[in-house]
Amino acid sequence: MNRAFLPFVKSLFVAILAVSSVAYAAEEQKAPKADPAKGEALYTSGDASRNITACVACHGAAGNSTISQNPKLAGQHAEYIAKQLGDFKTPQRNNPIMTPIAKAMSDADIKNVAAFLDKQQQKPGAARNKDTVELGKKIYRAGIAEKNVPACAGCHAPNGAGIPAQFARLGGQHQDYTTAQLISFRGGARKNSPQMVTIAKRMSDDEIQAVSDYIAGLR
Repeated sequence: MNRAFLPFVKSLFVAILAVSSVAYAAEEQKAPKADPAKGEALYTSGDASRNITACVACHGAAGNSTISQNPKLAGQHAEYIAKQLGDFKTPQRNNPIMTPIAKAMSDADIKNVAAFLDKQQQKPGAARNKDTVELGKKIYRAGIAEKNVPACAGCHAPNGAGIPAQFARLGGQHQDYTTAQLISFRGGARKNSPQMVTIAKRMSDDEIQAVSDYIAGLR
């Protein structure tokens, strides 16, 4: 390249970056910010006019479900909740209850509810089976080397807190719910995480139940 041409190339590159930055900032300003107060109202009361059932009926006050088949949502990362609600609108995570509710929600509804739940305090759970807690602990912390199952802690953190925008908070979750989801991943009913489908297919029922029970006691 002609050296005399380099200053022009550099100037053009800087100009493109500047335009891109301005455009991105403009888009950020256009996008409405999440409103946790509106999210709380929708979570608590639903919206009958749009056939949106109140989330509290299944997921409990402030996201602390008391029904073991329904997940605790309190303290779950807003980005993760938003992704799941989006996935419920697709074949990747079809669910007879959640799919019609999610389809009735706007993008703003989803962001608002997710923001509300993110700010809630989860009530802790506890492991129930003392006979399998060591196996569950081993799987969660070290994986199952002979089956190429990685340690859950690598993505979901040693205390189950997860990583915002990437991996779900698992600590304190109901045993029954976690077990059901791992089985759904394994059987292909839930398809919205290729990593989890691969991992779950390598796990036995006993291993799934043991790690699900251990997860319930993490805090």
